[in-house]
Amino acid sequence: MTDEQLLRYSRHILLDEIGIEGQTRIIGAHALIIGAGGLGSPAALYLASAGVGRITLADGDTVDLTNLQRQILHTQERIGQLKAVSGQTALTRINPQVVVEAIGERLAGERLEARVADADVVVDCCDNFATRYAVNRACVRQRTPLVSGAAIRFSGQLSIFDSRREDSPCYHCLFPEGDDAEETRCAVMGIFAPLTGIIGAMQAAEALKIISGAGQAAIGRLLLLDGLTMEWRSVKFGKDPRCAVCGS
Repeated sequence: MTDEQLLRYSRHILLDEIGIEGQTRIIGAHALIIGAGGLGSPAALYLASAGVGRITLADGDTVDLTNLQRQILHTQERIGQLKAVSGQTALTRINPQVVVEAIGERLAGERLEARVADADVVVDCCDNFATRYAVNRACVRQRTPLVSGAAIRFSGQLSIFDSRREDSPCYHCLFPEGDDAEETRCAVMGIFAPLTGIIGAMQAAEALKIISGAGQAAIGRLLLLDGLTMEWRSVKFGKDPRCAVCGS
């Protein structure tokens, strides 16, 4: 670690749970962020500012005026740009030491599989179930930790899935594919702007804990936030032995 890095990350290094060893892991890590919108914005900003050495930002959408209410990676001057490219610009300005790769497409199939295999942690910040299920399947196959978040209206949720652990459930255990989960989009339902900041920042926190080895990740727990009352609920759940994705 260079003298500049020791100074930049000194507040992390002062934490006994992270220290120089944990920060070195962070600097050497690769995070794949799926989605550069409301959740992906704060998650990416915190991961970059914390010094994650490589960040791959994947999003096939472009910046729209309606995004700016909550998607803090982007600016009015970058309306029309690919969100991944706009995010790359923002992250590089926050921390030029971080290598940021922009993928301006919705990852799927073999390309998604390869990207997941190359990452130390995947942060799922997408807004649709099809992508969540595909990302989960790839993370289970590649044994890559998955940090999953969602937010709509005033409701947010967060959970961690780590297939490196035999007892860890996967996203499919919690929300089985084929249960006719209803898609709810911000464009139709609306969303409270700070809610995405809260959940996205928590996704970054869990990703950094996984990378550095600090604390305990929220595996086997679904954290639910009611933004109107600011009340949290924690629901425990276990691995489904008959799960079609991770079951035996």
